[in-house]
Amino acid sequence: METPEKKPLTQTAHNRELLVLALGEQFSALLSASRALTVATSTEFHPELPPAAFHIAQWLNAFGPAKVSCVAEAVAMDRSATSRLTARLIHLGLVEAQPDPSDGRGTLLNLSHKGRTRIRQAIVHKGDVFRQRIDDWNDEDLEQLTHLLRRFNGLSA
Repeated sequence: METPEKKPLTQTAHNRELLVLALGEQFSALLSASRALTVATSTEFHPELPPAAFHIAQWLNAFGPAKVSCVAEAVAMDRSATSRLTARLIHLGLVEAQPDPSDGRGTLLNLSHKGRTRIRQAIVHKGDVFRQRIDDWNDEDLEQLTHLLRRFNGLSA
């Protein structure tokens, strides 16, 4: 025979599990929407390139010139795939390859002026989509979501 104390604990654990599953579903939906937006944004960057090339260009935009090996590691991509994609970026005039001043044998990749312009346009597009989703949110909702995401990401208590 079960004691009355166990039943509420079991129900509480069950409710907690349902909440965790619901949260997981929302994170999955968020990640799927983010991937879809990245694909759309990468098309805005250049319609002939796959999203992985856009990812490389974004990284170069954020962190500046780097060797292919550094970019590959930073974007968690195979070095040969990174080399192929950067060759296409160079061919399209979006990235430039320059000799590494610290190592004459090495090459540094950097966004060209055209690449920086296209990245800015793509980022504006991505920002517009993001802002459309939160346009009708009040400041309290934005603060609460920001606080909870910081907490989830381990950035605040």
